[in-house]
Parts: sequence; C-alpha cells; structure tokens
Amino acid sequence: MSNIAEQVISTYPPAAQAKIRALRSLVMQVASEQNFGAVIEAIKWGELSFSVKSGSPFRIAWKAKTPTNYHLYFHCQTKLVDTFRVLFSDELQFEGNRAIVLKLEEDMPAALLYRCIAIAMDYKNLKNLPLLGQ
Repeated sequence: MSNIAEQVISTYPPAAQAKIRALRSLVMQVASEQNFGAVIEAIKWGELSFSVKSGSPFRIAWKAKTPTNYHLYFHCQTKLVDTFRVLFSDELQFEGNRAIVLKLEEDMPAALLYRCIAIAMDYKNLKNLPLLGQ
C-alpha cells in the first residue's frame, strides 16, 4: 500500500480502516483487470483520491460525522451517481448526486462496486452514452 493511502487510512477507526483498505484494493483490481493504466493516488480534501487517464476522479473516505458509514465519492457534475441510482437503487444507498454510502457493519458489495468503479474509470469514453453505456 502506498504511503499516501496509509497516511489517511491510519487516522480511521479499525473497522473503517479494514473497509477502506478493501475498497482501495478493489479500485486497484479494477484498474488492473480492465487495463485502465496507472492509477494516480492522491489526497484531496483529506480523502484518498483516485484517477486514471480515461476516467473521472473519485474518492473514498470515512467521516466522524457519519461513523457507521464509509463513502465512495464521485464528481457531482458527472452522470455517474445518477446512472448508478438507475442501475442499482435496490442494492446501493446514495447521497445526493455525489456518493455511494456503504455501511461498516455490512459486507462490501464488491461486484456492484466493481461495476461502478469501472464505469468511473472509463467515464471519458462513456459520458455521452445513455446510462453511461449500461
């Protein structure tokens, strides 16, 4: 794990650390398996941020104000969360047009998040398609 990621994750409570590490690992898995190229990992607004050349940047974070949740944040001026809501409204919880809300006490819905992350990583190629090509 990168020093950047560990710098942020180590500030979270243990349960959140485990979930954020698992989600970060899924991000790297998607990038590798789908051949999206190098993942640029940074800290934006105190949160882990990820971007690839063909995608829209997104962030993952746990926040003390919502201690039972962790989030996958997307750029609010994209159609990403709107598309995810249409596709996965029965399985995922959303916050406005910017985030997928995940519960610390629940298993991470890896297959659904894999699809969401892959769409975000290919956003520049999909942004003009209905439901982002889904």
